[in-house]
Amino acid sequence: MTSEEELARHGWEKQITLDEPRLSDVVEMYEDIGFEVRLESFNPDEETGCVTCMKIASDKHKTIYTRKKSIG
Repeated sequence: MTSEEELARHGWEKQITLDEPRLSDVVEMYEDIGFEVRLESFNPDEETGCVTCMKIASDKHKTIYTRKKSIG
């Protein structure tokens, strides 16, 4: 698992944490509009707000990070 700070240094922006079936839909949407997409394991320590229910099935949740595709 890569830290959120490390990802930000490389241009990745945190979007949302989801599980299926929405996860695949949102990944596809970001790719369709031209973003690179990276999935990271859910880390409750890097989330804000209530994540109690997500902790129960934390292995099923992924955090989506995006960045604009490089041209070249």
